[in-house]
Formats: sequence, C-alpha cells, structure tokens
Amino acid sequence: MINKVEALIELLNKENTGVEAVALWQDGEMKLVHRFVPAGPRLIYSHTKSFISTAAGIAIDEGLLTLDTTVSELFPDYESVITDERVKNIKLRHFLTMSSGFGHAFLMSSNRRKLEGYPDYIGYMLAKELKYASGEKFLYSNADTHLAGCMVQKACKKPLLQYCCEKLFTPLDMGFPAWETAPDGTAFGGSGLYLDITEMMKLGILYLNKGVYNGKRVVSEKWVELAGSRQIDTGHEAPWHSGYGFQFWTVGQRENAFRADGMYGQFSIVLPDENAVLAIQSSEQNDVAKFVEILIKTVIEK
Repeated sequence: MINKVEALIELLNKENTGVEAVALWQDGEMKLVHRFVPAGPRLIYSHTKSFISTAAGIAIDEGLLTLDTTVSELFPDYESVITDERVKNIKLRHFLTMSSGFGHAFLMSSNRRKLEGYPDYIGYMLAKELKYASGEKFLYSNADTHLAGCMVQKACKKPLLQYCCEKLFTPLDMGFPAWETAPDGTAFGGSGLYLDITEMMKLGILYLNKGVYNGKRVVSEKWVELAGSRQIDTGHEAPWHSGYGFQFWTVGQRENAFRADGMYGQFSIVLPDENAVLAIQSSEQNDVAKFVEILIKTVIEK
C-alpha cells in the first residue's frame, strides 16, 4: 500500500493538482504523512457530515435516539410552522441518507452566505413542503445533515459541539476544533469543521477499527457497519460513487470500502482489505475530477 501512495505523491508533484497533504495509516500505525504546504487546520467541508453521523450513532448507542425518531417527537415546538403534515414524520434515518424528500440542496455554502434560512435553519426547513416521500429519493443537501445534528442536540440536551467534544473529539485526542455555527449558535452539521489531516483521518481510523480508538470503544461496531455500507441508491454507479450510507460514500471499485468526503478533495478513505486509511486534504484550487482519476488509477484499483 505504501508504494502505491508514494507513487500517488510522485504524480501529484508533477501534476500540481492543488492537493495539500496525503497521509496513510496502516496496520495500526502512521506509515506516511506528506505535506505540500505547511501543517495546520483547514476547512474540511462535507467531511464534517461523517462526524455528525458518528455523533448520531453514539446517541443511538446511548439510547437517546433511534433511526426511526421523527421530527414531531423532537421538535413539537415547531408544529405551528409545518404546512405539510408529512414533514412531521421525517425520520433521523431519512436525514442521514439524504432522503428527507425536500427535493432540493438547501443551506449550501454560497446560499448560507446570502442568509438563506436566517435566523432559524430548523424553522426554515420544517416550513417547506416535501417534493418526494421521505426515504424515496437520494438528494444531497446540507440541510439534511444539519437537521440530523439538531436532532442529536435536542436528544442529548446539550450543545452539539459540547456533545461531540465529550463523546468524539476527546476520545480521538483531537482537541477543541473551530466549527462554523448556524445563526442560533448550533454547530453546523453540513460543513464547517477545521482540522489538520492527522486529526481529520482519526475518524477513518475509528471506523477501520470498528468503533474502537486506542483500545476504547467510542461507537458501536453495529453503527460502523451500517454507516459505512450502502443504505440508499444514489442513482448512478461509478468508480468513485456507488452508494451512500449514513453520511459516508461507498466506493464503487471496492465492495467494502467507504469514505468521508469533503468538497475540493477532503477525504478519509477506509480500506479494510489493506487494513488502511488513506487521507487527503486539498486546496480550493484542486481539480477534483483530475485528482480522483489519478487516485483511482494509482491506489484504489486493485
């Protein structure tokens, strides 16, 4: 595996794709960290979503939530804004599989900067009508993940960032991260975490080890199996996108591989067959399509 990753780095040096760092964890140890730019936390975009999924898994393990917990159970105070009765029955599993049914990509970065949903993202979304029945259709949206995070926050009765710090960041020895918030101060579920590559990839290491980190159980093995396996058809088969779990993408080239994935190329790829996690961080100038093609040919293909 390390030879493949070294070959990838050599190609990246020639191609200048905008990748900032590459790291490989294999067989229980860090095998390689190569940086094209100085070390430091960077925005990991939608890789954040996989941390939200894990927080949901922990809350489920603790009996605070189930995959079938509904909007109406946790947000009765928003009943007056709901105009479509079906919204009340959206389940946590629907948000985690991007199948809420709202039928549009809401709360994406450019729109948040234009004050979409301000000042109440929950009320903004729950007031909408569904375009599809919940669970029927995959449609990638930051709003689904944010609402999943809000469900965790409501169920655990403490700020989402605090819950994640206690249950996830601290056990993974990650420290206290910078994280974008919604206007009401809630950590934004769809994006916004700032992490260095060696911190970011610890989530992948946790999943590679079936929910255990440094000998301590953080999340159940059952959750790892569910989150990292195909839960919904995304509508197309491809070498890089083959299905979606609970806020993780499955990898078409590999039956049991999956990844946390952020815009511009913020990846933690879990490769159980190699007992490895490959992590990549990239700049906003990264040519992602070109880079992924290189990545597949040098590392992902067997």
